[in-house]
Amino acid sequence: MPRRTVIAHYPAQRDDIGDLITRRPLPGPSLEQLDPFLFLNHHGPQTYPPGNAGLPFGPHPHRGFETVTFILAGELAHLDSGGHESIIRAGGIQWMTAGSGLLHAELSPQSFKDAGGPLEILQLWVNLPARHKMTTPAYTGLQREQIPQVDSGSTRVAVVSGEYADTAGAIQSLTGVCLLTVEMDAGARIELPAPAGRNLFFYLVSGRATIADQTVHAHHLARFDEQGDSLVVDASEPTTLLYGHADIIGEPMVTYGPFVMNTREEIRQAMADYQAGKFGDVPG
Repeated sequence: MPRRTVIAHYPAQRDDIGDLITRRPLPGPSLEQLDPFLFLNHHGPQTYPPGNAGLPFGPHPHRGFETVTFILAGELAHLDSGGHESIIRAGGIQWMTAGSGLLHAELSPQSFKDAGGPLEILQLWVNLPARHKMTTPAYTGLQREQIPQVDSGSTRVAVVSGEYADTAGAIQSLTGVCLLTVEMDAGARIELPAPAGRNLFFYLVSGRATIADQTVHAHHLARFDEQGDSLVVDASEPTTLLYGHADIIGEPMVTYGPFVMNTREEIRQAMADYQAGKFGDVPG
């Protein structure tokens, strides 16, 4: 079976949120989505001074999809209307299934606001099929040491969900999504699974990588052909990437801000439910 090759790559668009450096490769001017992957914000890297105001993501609603947040540097506090609360450190993840709807806040803990320090965060939105849109909301926060690692010496893979190299991920998602973070030394090579019929998600967080003679630069999202069941990545310098694969949902999709549903009527209902307070409250 041949290996998959890059057919296009898309630079992240700069879209800062106040003083928070933010890049967004998806959606972008030339690529609306990679079903079921909907949205990626790359915050940082940057260093906050002591006495900073922290992150600006106060309570806000979601319905119909999942958010997966990767804390690469710094710390992130999570609160939601389902009663979940955590502070996740560098190397950890937050996996939230919004499902039928909840409010959540993603803020800097007081210790980070007092002391400052480096910060880099990725947040990925993953769509849910119609059968799971109204599932009960759920949240899992995991520290780095709770996520299985596959270390070859020159490459280090954190198996967040799905499976890699016979290692089961920390999360088994509702829809079988596989998500990995990969760190590579200069000169390292890795072969990643790319199962037939699944869409791939490949975002280069930092560094430079080559895939079948195609170079992908930092802050670029790559799209691949559909032939093959793996891809080989060569790193010409220290490189970090976010990689995943998932089944294509292939259903109608209507989005309105923090709601992702299948019909306009479902969007109207989500707005009505939120305004009626049915998503609950975030403890303050």
